[in-house]
Amino acid sequence: METATKFALSNLVQKLKPSATIAAAAKAKELKARGVQVREFTLGEPDFDTPVHIREAAKAAMDAGHTHYTPATGIPALKEAICQRYEADHGMSYAPAEIAVSNGAKHCIHNVLTALCNPGDQVLIPAPFWVSYSALVELTGAEPTLIHTAQDDGFCMRPEVFAEAITDRTKLVMLNNPCNPTGGVYPVEWLEEIARIAVERNVIVLSDEIYEKLLYDGFQFRSFASLSEDVRQNTVIVSGVSKAYAMTGWRIGWTMAPAELTAGFTKLQSQQTSNPCSVSQHAAIAALTGPQDCVEEMRVEFAKRREFVLSRLAEIPGVSFAEPGGAFYAFFDVSSHFGRELKCGVTVDNSSDFCTALLENAHVGLVTGDAFGAPGYVRLSFATDLGTIEAGLNQLADFVS
Repeated sequence: METATKFALSNLVQKLKPSATIAAAAKAKELKARGVQVREFTLGEPDFDTPVHIREAAKAAMDAGHTHYTPATGIPALKEAICQRYEADHGMSYAPAEIAVSNGAKHCIHNVLTALCNPGDQVLIPAPFWVSYSALVELTGAEPTLIHTAQDDGFCMRPEVFAEAITDRTKLVMLNNPCNPTGGVYPVEWLEEIARIAVERNVIVLSDEIYEKLLYDGFQFRSFASLSEDVRQNTVIVSGVSKAYAMTGWRIGWTMAPAELTAGFTKLQSQQTSNPCSVSQHAAIAALTGPQDCVEEMRVEFAKRREFVLSRLAEIPGVSFAEPGGAFYAFFDVSSHFGRELKCGVTVDNSSDFCTALLENAHVGLVTGDAFGAPGYVRLSFATDLGTIEAGLNQLADFVS
């Protein structure tokens, strides 16, 4: 006879799906632990070490005793450094009272949604989307509504489609520019039209700009809040140091929003996690105010890898993609290989099964597009060395031959 457990999970947590990227990485690690050489392209994490001057700043902070609690949403010096960086990079004027520093960009997004959304509210999400967006919306009781985009549009949401999707329940739209998983970069004229519609229809814009410094081949980035003062007052920028400065494990992200909204984030975070890591905050100051040539050096290396990946993918029959203008991902359609026997003797019918068969038989780790709201596609992160990329793409080509 089965007995009921007193540890029955809440309905929200029971419905919650684990992160697909982390799950894919875990499967690859299981194979590696058994001695299998896996070419892994699952995680969106730069393979570079954090630059020396940033690491030295962290050591100096520890030696100076900066190892205690700080204000809940970050020390004043870091908020000032963020303001200075945006003034230098985008000509945008923010005050420290409009900045909230959190434990990474994902924490920031959770703060924004928790502070703004009520059960029954609608949140619009262009798809493909980063795997955590819809799950974080659902945790608030709000309803995520996907807006599907086209490969021919670089997976960017058309302004007229955005306008058609708005209802009287729409509270917020989540933009990711450049985009994970597609690398799509929005044309500035599309951003301007989306901004006009959002202001007129009273829809708040959460603009996730974590990949803003990783751009290629003449693609242009424009920070959403820089479009006009009206737009700035209707926008929450989310960003951080993880991608541009190879600081994923330091867990520093931030929001930039009107002061009254930032006060809400501060109240929430004071009860939720308190301050982000004190030492990491001092390292982030060094990242933002120190030499920026390290960012360009990493971007140039990513650009070389991107060029190789795209040229190699173009040679594989039955694969199509939109050229990524930013970030470090290739997102490509493999659906032409569904329903036929692959070289390993397996037949697959969807992206998830494709990734499983690829990992188990060819020992290449990709992430299924099913997790990003894009059935038929897979994501490859080229945030790893060229030797691994070349070997992995050769194995992929052989797998679908």
